[in-house]
Amino acid sequence: QVQLVESGGGLVQPGGSLRLSCAASGSFSNINFMGWYRQVPGKQRELVATIKSEGSTNYADSVKGRFTISRDNAKNTVYLQMNSLKPEDTAVYYCNVIVFTTARMYENYWGQGTQVTVSS
Repeated sequence: QVQLVESGGGLVQPGGSLRLSCAASGSFSNINFMGWYRQVPGKQRELVATIKSEGSTNYADSVKGRFTISRDNAKNTVYLQMNSLKPEDTAVYYCNVIVFTTARMYENYWGQGTQVTVSS
């Protein structure tokens, strides 16, 4: 079992910055994939950014140049630095990880979500 603890959400003015963190703990061999998704009421959850174990990243077009995803493998933590925030970035942000377990299986886990509100 893997536990994910998210932090860093909140209220920020347009143009401001926030940094989200997601720490994974539990029993696993390694974390293969880490990512952030977001969801607003009435819409499907959408990809924001992902990062693989070797460091390659992928971003939604809407956040390219403004958001940066990174990971600290020693701490099993993924970060999302969000700059130049816009009101349309308002959503609940979810951390997602895919771990390789000690039973040599891949398992997918989601965080509990953290609210990000961009408003003046």
